[in-house]
Amino acid sequence: MAASNVCWGIELGAGALKALKLLRVGDGVEVQEWVEIPHKRVLSAPDLDVTEANRLAISTLTSQHDLTGATIAVSVPGHSAFARFAKLPPVDPKKIKDIVKFEAMQQIPFPLEEVEWDYQTFVSKDSPDVEVGIFAMTRERVMERLSLWAEAGITPDIVTLSPVAVYNAVAFDQAFSEKTPGTVILDVGTTSTDLIVAEPGRMWIRTFPIGGHQFTEALVSAFKLSYLKAEKLKREAEASKHARHVFQAMRPVFGDLAQDVQRSIGYYQSLQKDANLTRLIGLGSTFSLPGLRKYLSQQLQMEVVRLENFSRLKLDDARDIELQAAASRMSTCYGLALQGLGLQTCTANLMPVKVIRDAMWKRKVKWFGLAAGLAVVGGVASFARYFMDKPQVDNAGRSQQVEQVKNEIRVLNAKWQEATKDAKDDFRAANAANLLSRREVYAYLLDDFGQIMVDAQKKAIEGGAKEGSSQAVGFIFRRWDTNYGAGPGGGGGMDSPMDERSGRRGGRTAAPPAFDQPAAAPSPRIGVTLEVETTQPNPDRFVRTTVVQWLADHADGAARAGVPYTYDVGSILMTNKGQRQIAEAEKPADEGGTPQPQPMGERPPAGRIGGKGAGGGQPIGDGVAPSRPGGSGTVGSANLAGVAPLPKAPPIAEPGSTVTTYQVYVEAIPRDPNAAKTEAKTEANP
Repeated sequence: MAASNVCWGIELGAGALKALKLLRVGDGVEVQEWVEIPHKRVLSAPDLDVTEANRLAISTLTSQHDLTGATIAVSVPGHSAFARFAKLPPVDPKKIKDIVKFEAMQQIPFPLEEVEWDYQTFVSKDSPDVEVGIFAMTRERVMERLSLWAEAGITPDIVTLSPVAVYNAVAFDQAFSEKTPGTVILDVGTTSTDLIVAEPGRMWIRTFPIGGHQFTEALVSAFKLSYLKAEKLKREAEASKHARHVFQAMRPVFGDLAQDVQRSIGYYQSLQKDANLTRLIGLGSTFSLPGLRKYLSQQLQMEVVRLENFSRLKLDDARDIELQAAASRMSTCYGLALQGLGLQTCTANLMPVKVIRDAMWKRKVKWFGLAAGLAVVGGVASFARYFMDKPQVDNAGRSQQVEQVKNEIRVLNAKWQEATKDAKDDFRAANAANLLSRREVYAYLLDDFGQIMVDAQKKAIEGGAKEGSSQAVGFIFRRWDTNYGAGPGGGGGMDSPMDERSGRRGGRTAAPPAFDQPAAAPSPRIGVTLEVETTQPNPDRFVRTTVVQWLADHADGAARAGVPYTYDVGSILMTNKGQRQIAEAEKPADEGGTPQPQPMGERPPAGRIGGKGAGGGQPIGDGVAPSRPGGSGTVGSANLAGVAPLPKAPPIAEPGSTVTTYQVYVEAIPRDPNAAKTEAKTEANP
């Protein structure tokens, strides 16, 4: 971004190009210039070359005004981008970026590598919740927009959504604070309407396709006029002798607009039960239609006002006074310029990083030329000085002490070469010792798996599941698999290639070295794949609020004394593997039925591996079982049955139940074994 206290905010709208140049003065702003360049025809008119009309407006702006030396902020229409909002689970602030990336993958209907996206977190003083707004636009559309400006030799510093800019403008101008009542901002444009809900510590956006174009089309249909004549009639409706008939023709569109506003507000209130919206602020040229404000107030049962002027702008001359009359139309430019000056509330910027970097290098080319010239001068001076001093050095002669040291170095080097000529390192002992490294990690992973299932059963029962039903067990276990990999992402996952011999998915693992060669450092990643079934009525939400949320809440191994790894939240991947219907009751294997997947719920007493009683199988480990805080019993080198015992058979599945299968993948990053042991000893002997 250009380092400047001056910014041009430019909106390339459907009716006109509008631009506002602001100067930052302390915490306030002062108007430098402003301009409104109407298109010859509104861009929603049929048979119009929209790209050529925009190109002509940009050319007019750059020919009449100097844009150099200032930050440039431009907008894109709300209907051409995405705005999604979600609540984040309570996590360490350092983990928010990873959680938001995970949410973006779920919310944005395109692969992340094909979009430009940014996010904004919202926090209220009275609530512990953290909400996030995710804003995105396909890279193709962003580059199309930037190409128009590139033809005029301009590279913007900021690209953001029009509703975000409008929110920044109203929030700054009306001095929004924690005490500001819930406000609906309605920006009625030419082809669409942006509805922004602003509450303390919260923002929400919805765009719907009703605007001035629909009002014009209603007049075209009612009076059989051309589009241009209908547009003119709409603007002059109040003064027309046929005003009553004109408004009667537009009344259905009034109703559609009010219905969409009501529906949007109702949906928001269903998401936020504590919402208290008391007023609506209207913006845009279409909002000035006579009777629209009164009609919306009656339909919404809410105070409806129109933004008549900017209260925090410093105006100097009569030309600036005209800006106040155009405040309703210039709000987007106002918000863009505020963001360029760092006075925004929402910082979302969809400008591609590569384009910003290229523009910065281009600005610095002249300084590189100057630096290169100085480097050449310095190099020539140093080179000349060498030839001036060399004869004096050659004639000075060498010290006898220097020669003696050089001879000693030659003798010692010769002895070293002789001593190391036949030496060979033997790594067999070190490699054998490494075989036991981090063997306790899997016991902890198994214990985490058990805790996840117990937590899921608890939440299923709290959610009202009938006792004894298949829903009451939360999940039915199908598979738990791990893969020890070599490096970030090396644990393997559900998208990793399948190994033909083992049937497991592999990561980026290297072939093992010969046993007498130095072993690689212990692998830093363990891929864990969990496959479960559930009969919950809302399976996607249930898996997200149990398995995924549990992993995010317990990602930091250091916060759980003795746990020798952390979870990489950014690697969590949840996949719906499909559904099946239960046609008739399925009996558990111990009643003669086909072996079924096992639910994880209450844990039976610990036994031994390989049998149902204490006599079957052998215990693993050395019998020492350090206590694990927050876990369910002892882990570490305790026997495996004590960590994750085999569960009892599931209840008979009810006929007609829908069973959904999920796979959840996560990567565990082993911690320093010595650090984990130290924590365990400290916990045992405080």
